[in-house]
Amino acid sequence: DPPPVQLIVQFLEQASKPSVNEQNQVQPPPDNKRNRILKLLALKVAAHLKWDLDVLEKSLSVPVLNMLLNELLCISKVPPGTKHVDVDLSSLPPTTAMAILLYNRWAIRTIVQSSFPVKQVKPGPPQLNVMNQMQQEKELTENILKVLKEQAADSILVLEGALKLNKDLYVHTIRTLDLLAVEPGMVNGETESSTAGLKISAEEIQCQVCYDLGAIYFQQGSTNAAVHENAKEKFFRTKELIAKNGSSSLHFTIDEERLAGYCQACGVLTSSSDDASQQATPYSQIHSCMKSGNYQDLVKIFLEDNLTLSLPVQFRQSVLRELFQKAQQGNDALDEVCFKVCVCNTVCDVLQGRTIDIQFCQLFLKPSKEKIDFLLEVCSRSINLENASEALKRKMAAFLKNLCLGLEDLQLVFMISSHELFIKLLKDDERKLLIDQMRKRSPRINLCTKPVTSFYDIPASASVNIGQLEHQLILSVDPWRIRQILIELHGMTSERQFWTVSNKWEVPNVYGNVILGIKDNLTRDLVYILMAKGLHCCAIKDFVHAKQLFAACLELVTEFSPKLRQVMLNEMLLLDIYTHEAGAGVSGERPPSDLISRVRGYLEMRVPGKMPFLPDIPLRQVIAEECVAFLLNWRENEYLTMQVPLPLVQTNPYVKLGQLLAATCKELPGPKESRRTAKDLWEVVVQICSVSNQHKRGNDGRVSLIKHRESTLGIMYRSELLSFIKKLREPLVLTTILSLFVKLHNVREDIVNDIAAEHISIWPSSIPNLQSVDFEAVAVTVKELVSYALTINANNHFWLIIQADIYFATNQYSAALHYYLQAGAVCSDFFNKMVPPDVYTDQVIKRMIKCCSLLNCHTQVAILCQFLREVDYKTAFKALQEQNSHDAMDSYYEYIWDVTILEYLTYLHHKRGETDKRQIAIKAIGQTELNASNPEEVLQLAAQRRKKKFLQAMAKLYF
Repeated sequence: DPPPVQLIVQFLEQASKPSVNEQNQVQPPPDNKRNRILKLLALKVAAHLKWDLDVLEKSLSVPVLNMLLNELLCISKVPPGTKHVDVDLSSLPPTTAMAILLYNRWAIRTIVQSSFPVKQVKPGPPQLNVMNQMQQEKELTENILKVLKEQAADSILVLEGALKLNKDLYVHTIRTLDLLAVEPGMVNGETESSTAGLKISAEEIQCQVCYDLGAIYFQQGSTNAAVHENAKEKFFRTKELIAKNGSSSLHFTIDEERLAGYCQACGVLTSSSDDASQQATPYSQIHSCMKSGNYQDLVKIFLEDNLTLSLPVQFRQSVLRELFQKAQQGNDALDEVCFKVCVCNTVCDVLQGRTIDIQFCQLFLKPSKEKIDFLLEVCSRSINLENASEALKRKMAAFLKNLCLGLEDLQLVFMISSHELFIKLLKDDERKLLIDQMRKRSPRINLCTKPVTSFYDIPASASVNIGQLEHQLILSVDPWRIRQILIELHGMTSERQFWTVSNKWEVPNVYGNVILGIKDNLTRDLVYILMAKGLHCCAIKDFVHAKQLFAACLELVTEFSPKLRQVMLNEMLLLDIYTHEAGAGVSGERPPSDLISRVRGYLEMRVPGKMPFLPDIPLRQVIAEECVAFLLNWRENEYLTMQVPLPLVQTNPYVKLGQLLAATCKELPGPKESRRTAKDLWEVVVQICSVSNQHKRGNDGRVSLIKHRESTLGIMYRSELLSFIKKLREPLVLTTILSLFVKLHNVREDIVNDIAAEHISIWPSSIPNLQSVDFEAVAVTVKELVSYALTINANNHFWLIIQADIYFATNQYSAALHYYLQAGAVCSDFFNKMVPPDVYTDQVIKRMIKCCSLLNCHTQVAILCQFLREVDYKTAFKALQEQNSHDAMDSYYEYIWDVTILEYLTYLHHKRGETDKRQIAIKAIGQTELNASNPEEVLQLAAQRRKKKFLQAMAKLYF
């Protein structure tokens, strides 16, 4: 018989076999009874193995395990299309939460495992079909790994969130899977009440999650020391949990040898915390480095201590003597270590006013570029110029000056005198004096005395000069200085292309082709670098320097290239838009009329044939996109709808989209909402969200890790549309486009819970070809748009209701209640005023009721039933009959104003013999303001007061 794990492979391979139709076309595997049974059998085998990822990973390939865990997510009722990071684990059924944890643990473990070197298997005799199969599996694995790595940050957040769960979870067993196969509804209730499946304790979950998080943090720690500290913390916590519970009690085994290796690598010892804290002292760290031969860390400790000065000079010298003794015993590799430790000690002596040791002078008899580099690094890292005293600065300056006087090689002298620390420590007069001293020492040296940075003062080889100048070229953002550096560089060599000095200098391809066509090398380098630096400053919002760089570039290209002149004018327009939007525009100040005119002029310039004297001007689509967004944000709807040239609308998709949005928004405030322009906008967006037949998603309903390629049926890609919308800030425009996507989401045939939105009635209610629309992409877009809109205005109650409806539709009831309550709070001064009826409609109240019911807060259900236009007594009475309620129960009775409900409560508690609760209900009925004989105004006031107190209590509970 095959081993259990191989059965999983067989079952899933059979279930995922594609079918062939009558036209001999390959179709996705059908969702029939046979395939569902095969998938269920695969899940049962994994359940038999207790979902042990160690066992599954050793025997299953990445694609197979990916398919298995996706099936687990599907059968565990994880909402399709929902990002796991957006899900509140504490509000989910235990088996659902456990499925999400298993998937994200596997994702992290797979990323870590993929970073390990793999021993290549010696290939046997070549067989074509086997090689093809292996190649396909390799490509599929790489694709899955790529997606997992892109989602790694989300998976880490999910697992970090799991550490905050202080409750046991359950994982599916063969029994629960059998129950699901018989009657899905039965087991769902059972799993939600935490009675089905294999129980995994909270501490076991924390132990395994800590270990997996530690592994991914350790992998990331090579480039980020702070992440390494996280790894250390997680591994230490894992050890504590294993020591507390014992490794035998874990359902999911941990390789303790590997854990010990991780701990050792992170500097975490297996001994007591006292020993660990002792190990953290510099003395014990140095002792450990000397014992293990970790001399790189040893030098690092000495270098760091040059700032803190915690090590006594005698201890420093004893360590250096020990290193010298080891080096004299034949270990030549220690010569460099001796030099570095000696330099650290010497700089420490200089700063503390001690004489320089003879060992430093001996080691410096044959100086080299590498030695000077390290010495300058130690000097720079040993003094904090901002906080250092003048006396300390003078000591360091004297040391560097004497060092220059003691060197014969002028290239090495240049390295020191051109260093940033040297220039900051020595004034111009001191540098001149140093030059005079060197002239007296060697009259053959001809040195100039320019009162500028010292690389003018001391002659050096061309290669050193070029390197220093290139370094300054990379750092400078002063246009005049950039020009001067390039003139000097071109004077030294004519063979180099200095626009390639930094790979960070990026210019759009449409511009690069024109710039690199400039024949004069100096002009080409200067134009390219000025534009690249200007674009970079623009990207990091350094608009002042960006303007200086662009202005210099404009002045330069005006002399010889009308085409590049227009390019720079366009870029300066974009820069002015960014500057206004980030400055005065934030406070709502309208842009100057000149800027609006320039934006209009740019758009009209793009009309084909508008500028025949300047054909083929390179244009960036992002500028047109920003211009259209700018006009929409500042309500230039009249221009977009009536004045924009028709050829521009026909040729530029962003202008067309902007015109349709402006026309729709313009007609919204009128007495009759026009559906004509709304229909045109609807059809454009539907086309953008449609997919061609060859890109149609499968019939199994599961979310595929490998994303489909976007369709080109519309005027732009969906990602481009989303990017454009995220540039909009005008509330009416955002509300319009948001309501369109909500309506498109609701049109779907299999939709269970509609999402409400403002102005939703203006859109068509059906689509001729439903199959062509990628509704999964639409759902994702709605979520992204709502999240973005709430960053613009977190107090827009209509947007908050949409966010709540989304959470409601994806079964995240606690989050849904949060946003329903927030929507009411922002439009009623935290419920001190009445919530407008168009916000808390009957539909919203009913959804709040369902949320409370599914969260087992039955008393809250009964109270909310009063909020409906017609009190829902049936639902209220049914909820009050529930004895297992997770809310405050009788402490909520003071918020009930409907006497019928209070009388039913009195009867119910009397029937159950609950005397205390019956008295609370009687007390609530006995309040005079609830007397049926009171005037209607008094009764309404009593109801309003109780509504306010109840909603404020709910807000404190869910906010």
